[in-house]
Amino acid sequence: MTHSAATPASPLRAVRSGPLKGTLRVPGDKSISHRALILGGMSVGETRITGLLEGDDVLRTAAAIAALGATVDRSGTGAWTVHGRGVGGLAEPEELLDLGNSGTGARLLMGAVATHPFTTFFTGDRSLCRRPMGRIAKPLEEMGARFVSRSGQRLPLAVQGTATPVPIRYRLPVASAQVKSAVLLAGLNTAGDTIVIEPEPTRDHTENMLRAFGATVDVMDGKDGRTVRLIGQPELTGQIVPVPADPSSAAFFAVAAAIVPGSDLTLTDVGINHLRAGLFETLRDMGVAIEMLNLRDLAGEPVADIRIRAGVLRGIEVPPERAPRMIDEYPVLAIAAAAAEGRTVMRGLQELRVKESDRLAAVARGLKATGIQVEELPDGLIIQGTGGALPGGGQIATESDHRIAMSFLIMGMAAKTAVTVDDDTMIATSFPGFADLARGAGADLGKPR
Repeated sequence: MTHSAATPASPLRAVRSGPLKGTLRVPGDKSISHRALILGGMSVGETRITGLLEGDDVLRTAAAIAALGATVDRSGTGAWTVHGRGVGGLAEPEELLDLGNSGTGARLLMGAVATHPFTTFFTGDRSLCRRPMGRIAKPLEEMGARFVSRSGQRLPLAVQGTATPVPIRYRLPVASAQVKSAVLLAGLNTAGDTIVIEPEPTRDHTENMLRAFGATVDVMDGKDGRTVRLIGQPELTGQIVPVPADPSSAAFFAVAAAIVPGSDLTLTDVGINHLRAGLFETLRDMGVAIEMLNLRDLAGEPVADIRIRAGVLRGIEVPPERAPRMIDEYPVLAIAAAAAEGRTVMRGLQELRVKESDRLAAVARGLKATGIQVEELPDGLIIQGTGGALPGGGQIATESDHRIAMSFLIMGMAAKTAVTVDDDTMIATSFPGFADLARGAGADLGKPR
């Protein structure tokens, strides 16, 4: 959500904390929450979801699925039931779909409606309306849909779905789980095989969940990348979907525990899908003590309790090929790099320029404002760490980006001088209760005096 005259900015300050201790469960995985609602709406029968992330992004997707004809009910905290319409059964919405700040919800739903014979109008908040949708439009137009949009293929836009969709073989120009997922969702209501080839593996929650709901999805790795094949027009059947804790949300507290001296935190029920676990691998490479405890499987997704203890971090060169497995975690990784001994190099991050903000630029500006040496590259950052306590100070321009806000609040917990972010209202879109959870672990967060 962006602030306006009716919703003024709400600055928040993080003061140097004592050790962070205890056991936390961060909210449900955002990626899985979106997909559970969408596939529930495209299935026959009842889908019961537990642990759903109830942030604004996911609630917008729930409202959109209801507008497309599914019955969506909340029965308790994180407990939702969806009675779906079946593959090909979505109905033309009477009003435009407002996805707020949710790029994931918008892009996946564009795929879902592209192969239905009606027109759907999409909009979002100011931030989402700045984000380009061309990478989604290109393959969906090849399948027969038509997009009508503002300049730069930005929201608000209309997706004119097709009654005669054509299966495609589409090679992603850039690794993107959202584009891959949009094409696969469009392929559900398309006769024949829809094939996506990705240059590097990206998060595979869509493939896992499609199989759980009854679709046939084959994955094959080859010298040209990973090929994902969906057999169209399956009958999807409603499922029970327990949503694990979100590794992207857990990342903030993992970094906090790593850089605040004396900390010892355990994060429970965290999804550790290999294609999402890059941040934990990288922290280990930097010397962080991380234990994966109680490993188990939750509805086709591997989960664990993760124990993180503070220690001395060292700068590293993060392998660029790891980027698709941790793309959302680079802002908070930059905070860990700032506290490390030596230099950390991050490359292959062009995708961060078209997120809720230009995250590379926003991180670089924030680091400089808090006394950290950083070089901004076209596709990454080079950060010179302090080897200990961070200088801090200054006010961070969050640019309505929840990950920028949370990352620099984590910095403030380990900084000599308090760090203030200019607005914290958008954090609720992806991580409701962030500040209260942090305070419960011992962090000092409050309004600037």
